[in-house]
Amino acid sequence: MTAPLTPGEDPTLRFEAALNPAQLAAVSAPDGPHLVVAGAGTGKTRTLVYRVAWLISRGITPESVLLLTFTRRAAQEMLKRASSLLDERCRRVSGGTYHSFANLVLRRHATRLGLSNRFTILDRADSVDLLQTLRSEAGYDKNGKRFPRADSLVELYSKQVNTQRPLADLIAEEMPQFADEKDAIIDLQGRVRRRKYEQSILDYDDMLICLLDLLAQHDEARREIAGLYRHVLVDEYQDTNRLQAHITALLASVHRNIMVVGDEAQSIYSFRGASFRNIIDFPKIFPGARQTLLEQSYRSTQPILDLGNGVLEQAKERFPKRLFSLIPGESKPVLMRVRDDYAQADFICRRVLELREEGVPLGQIAVLSRAAWHSNTLELELASRNIPFRKFGGIKFVEAAHIKDVSAILKLALNPTDSAAWFRVLQLFEGIGPRTAQSILGHVLERGGDFRVLVQPKLTVKTYGKDLKNLAALLEEIADPHKSLLAKLEAVLDRYRIWMVRKYDDANVRQRDFEALVVIAARYEDLEAYLSELAIDPPDFSRGRPDDDPEDEWLSISTVHSAKGLEWHSVFLLNMNAGRFPLWSSMKNEADLEEERRLLYVAVTRAKRNLYLIKPEEILARGQSYEVGELSPLLAELPDLQQRVEEKIYAPKASSSLPEGQEEKTDDSEQLRRIMDYFST
Repeated sequence: MTAPLTPGEDPTLRFEAALNPAQLAAVSAPDGPHLVVAGAGTGKTRTLVYRVAWLISRGITPESVLLLTFTRRAAQEMLKRASSLLDERCRRVSGGTYHSFANLVLRRHATRLGLSNRFTILDRADSVDLLQTLRSEAGYDKNGKRFPRADSLVELYSKQVNTQRPLADLIAEEMPQFADEKDAIIDLQGRVRRRKYEQSILDYDDMLICLLDLLAQHDEARREIAGLYRHVLVDEYQDTNRLQAHITALLASVHRNIMVVGDEAQSIYSFRGASFRNIIDFPKIFPGARQTLLEQSYRSTQPILDLGNGVLEQAKERFPKRLFSLIPGESKPVLMRVRDDYAQADFICRRVLELREEGVPLGQIAVLSRAAWHSNTLELELASRNIPFRKFGGIKFVEAAHIKDVSAILKLALNPTDSAAWFRVLQLFEGIGPRTAQSILGHVLERGGDFRVLVQPKLTVKTYGKDLKNLAALLEEIADPHKSLLAKLEAVLDRYRIWMVRKYDDANVRQRDFEALVVIAARYEDLEAYLSELAIDPPDFSRGRPDDDPEDEWLSISTVHSAKGLEWHSVFLLNMNAGRFPLWSSMKNEADLEEERRLLYVAVTRAKRNLYLIKPEEILARGQSYEVGELSPLLAELPDLQQRVEEKIYAPKASSSLPEGQEEKTDDSEQLRRIMDYFST
């Protein structure tokens, strides 16, 4: 940790000693729009941290600096580092995610949009429940024709919001089989929006839509909000969607002091709505903007960067950067040719064990693939050799059903007209399905969310009457404004434990998670803040993790998408074949192929010292037969590939634990076809 500045010490000298020339140019830049293109491993975060400290050291009021990041943890860590560099003033900088910032602003200005400032927030599952309700109300589930599922429509509507494209165009592209239902799909989106508006409930996308509406349609509010922030800093700008880019530009419309930091070559999330054009077109939105290129990598050796540079040089649109490194190391990336998936798995297992003997911890080794299923064979082989591994992914804590149940009950104490929460809670009880829940929900909403409806005689005589009476008593208890958040949570958990035993077979296992809920809640003073934070930026841990290995060492297996932002000493890239990396589906469209190229660049630049690109000579085709595996065009297109990689051939040794007969594999595709045909009839 850097010692804070001593009284009278000039921070400029410390900055000059700690930063390379390009970083210093970005950190000490004068006012005005500024695009910092930061290549992989070039110190992007360091540059932002020092920029924050630089601004505060120059007398800028901390509260007038806005730092937007994609996770709460990133913002907190940056401001913590800036504080250790300068002083505690840096902790007063306004930092957070787009959604947390939107929540903060909308709580103050919601009435300008006709919303209650006590709105509640829907997560994705809540949104699906609400849409399912309205889908049924409109009769679209009974019109005698196939209609999109609620979860599919939630994804479609979200993509429309984040890409700002016409819904009809997305239906034609992504749901052509429902072209005849276009009008109904568009109508249902309108119904959902109206219902949420009436009940003051917002989903993640609504928060950004409302913030944009506030800034774009209410000029007085825009000037007030944008005027508060003299400097706007944005991290990972290549990952913003069109909506976020529009919000960012409006936030900088008063002072025009905006610095966005990112790497166009790492724009790989178009499936989430992220737009490559946001960073490419930044100079068009802010004419005369400064541009600084960060090209010195502090992560990888030069041979690894040479391959990454070569991949990037083939891109149609890019900023003219070329990464370089002063880290010693002359070993080129290895293009390892193996026979098939089994040989690929065998090679990785053997080499991983060798690296471990050479002193490289398992935690510093990763296997990356274009798609999660590509590692199936490898996972079996790792398990058979007792090599512990962790695959990125799993159920997020707040997405677990029992955690969502508890949150839904708490939401009703805050907003008794939240129909999605009611719909979920009512179905906790035996005898109440979607139709009955909808009926009870209708009566509750007719009375403005009055939960005393639950104790009406016509309901208490039902088999679930006692449960409804207990629910009503619980809601009355936690609606008490004088009761603390922890007291409310404990009351909910005490009652919910009884209901949970009847609903889930593994109730005892699930109860362990409630300890974490209590710990999280202890950090908040009120229910509104707690629920907002849980929905917008949930805690970063997952359920279902295996018991810790005695040595606490895990090999990482990940898709390239999940690996972005991470780094390892040694990296293996699976299936460098046409159709696998890039995927066949991405080879038909130029924009998709460009993103595949950026994905490969991201994958290559995760490696610090060793990089292995593995290319099976045979790949399993759709008919379960093997076919010749062509080299990935993303590598084949490099005019000097032989100079950038070392090609090797690997043949498994007889001692491998591969399936019997795999060493001398013959063409059994015809026999396999007969077997499959016979048993499929």
